[in-house]
Amino acid sequence: MTVIEQAPWLYPALLWAHRLLVGLSLSLFAARGLGALWQQGWVMRHGVHLTSVAIDSLLLSAGISLWALLQHNPLHEAWLASKLVLLLVYVVLGSFALKRARSQGARLAFLLAALLCAAVMVMIARTRDPLGWLPG
Repeated sequence: MTVIEQAPWLYPALLWAHRLLVGLSLSLFAARGLGALWQQGWVMRHGVHLTSVAIDSLLLSAGISLWALLQHNPLHEAWLASKLVLLLVYVVLGSFALKRARSQGARLAFLLAALLCAAVMVMIARTRDPLGWLPG
């Protein structure tokens, strides 16, 4: 008997948590990105940073739990591998958007690129196609 058969509530609960955490993570990132553009001090405060890390850690845990539950493997599923590569790109872009970029123009460009990257990840997750909404 599979885990889903033993606990049919588990998948919907994990999926709901994953989606909620995606929304929270992206909302906080966008707010921090705008704050960084406007040179607001709260963006890099310890509590805000810890909140972001906590949300992202829970998000990663929910994602890994879904992989395990559904027996997904990024080595055999191109859409999942694409999401993971884009996740790394998103983290790097976000780092530049929040603290590493030297000018406001560069911060804006990195913020927009990171948000576009996140939108592509969401589309890939929804379509389970490594090209997302692009014609393949």
